[in-house]
Amino acid sequence: MRKVAVFLGAAALAAGGCGGGSDDNGATADQTGSGPTRVEVIRSIGKPGAFDPARIYKAEASGVVTVTSVFGDAKALGTGFVVSRNGDVATNAHVVTNGQGAGRQADEVYVQFADGNQVPAKIIGTDPNSDVALLRVDPKGLRLRVLPLGSSNDLKVGAPVAAIGSPFDEPQSLSVGVISALNRSIESLTGFSIAGAIQTDAAINHGNSGGPLVNAGGAVVGINSQIRSTGGGGEGVGFAVPVDTVKRSLSQLRAHGKVNYAYLGIASVPVYPQLGRRFALGTSKGAWIQQVASGGPAERAGLHGGGQGSTRFQAQRFATGGDVIVTVAGHDIRTPDDVATALSPLHPGQKIRVEYVRGGTRRSVQLQLGSRPSGSSNLRP
Repeated sequence: MRKVAVFLGAAALAAGGCGGGSDDNGATADQTGSGPTRVEVIRSIGKPGAFDPARIYKAEASGVVTVTSVFGDAKALGTGFVVSRNGDVATNAHVVTNGQGAGRQADEVYVQFADGNQVPAKIIGTDPNSDVALLRVDPKGLRLRVLPLGSSNDLKVGAPVAAIGSPFDEPQSLSVGVISALNRSIESLTGFSIAGAIQTDAAINHGNSGGPLVNAGGAVVGINSQIRSTGGGGEGVGFAVPVDTVKRSLSQLRAHGKVNYAYLGIASVPVYPQLGRRFALGTSKGAWIQQVASGGPAERAGLHGGGQGSTRFQAQRFATGGDVIVTVAGHDIRTPDDVATALSPLHPGQKIRVEYVRGGTRRSVQLQLGSRPSGSSNLRP
């Protein structure tokens, strides 16, 4: 049976559907180290100095909320968590919107706290490209526990993590596991991918969307967003949007109510040694451009996509003749996801240098980044 990526929150349940995308989408992990396994983490619970889920739950659970979204006559549930004493709550965009792209925002949104208080929430903004939304409640009369935001830069495979949320409308549920892989690429609500996603075997299911994935210190390292499943249930393969991406989205949503992304305008595939030799690319790593967007920054800068026919190699067909990007703004590029990661802190209109290989010769060009178009596209980033 085909495995699919399943969005876990309100919009997916209200629509009765799930995101597409096969399990063999080329996602890779830069780190696959031999850290502790989930079994080892669970066996160590309670021992001095060990991962302590009870302590994490006691400290952080009161800051995790259940999000109820109303779309006409339909009602669906997700999770969120408090990120400021002003009443800001973070969740997934797909928890409070219905449909792809920007989607239709919920008619009403309510947030229920661990102490039983349930209040209306305003949608400040949504970022469908990173599947992040910012809600705001009136903090008057509420005791708000703000969850600390950590970093996704120093995570390690095997590190213990905990997920808190409302799976199947069971609020304040805790599950534990480990980071199974890093730097996965998962689907957003647009045609663009979310790079740097965290894979975990901590059990997450429908309703967990928008909830925090926290480390041993209780700091949020990601927002639980998707599972990969053959039957729609949690099977130990869950994905979280990395917290550094979340922080960028929240900052722009607070300031502008929307998030702008830098755009290069390419569709590319990863280079590996055998592929590089087969097509004489002149490099064993990089992002091999298959297509450039008409009028986009890459085309304006003179970068070439594949235009010399196509050739099948190792069960895949490649457009030949394109350039291979090897650095973007000083960042080494091994795969197309690295391009997205390099662009993530940059802004539309910013000028950067791109190094690429053409015909075995390394070249360099300065280009001006564009603004990522709305809606779906096969040109990413």
